[in-house]
Amino acid sequence: MSSAASIFDDRFIPIGGTTTIPVSDIAPGAVLGLLIATIFLYFVSTEQGAMSLFDGMYVHEFVHDGRHLLGFPCH
Repeated sequence: MSSAASIFDDRFIPIGGTTTIPVSDIAPGAVLGLLIATIFLYFVSTEQGAMSLFDGMYVHEFVHDGRHLLGFPCH
């Protein structure tokens, strides 16, 4: 039977101290996430309004319930 100390002797799991992730490793994912969130917010909040990129009511009907859920008025 192994002891409790042998559970924590894995060299790939740091024990104690602080482990930091460099900003250069986080930045691409953060920028991509921000871009996707901004595009999502545009389509839910303003598409088919004053600044419409697409003709018709397709986008409006697709995100209609999401608008009401997030508190954006549409009619």
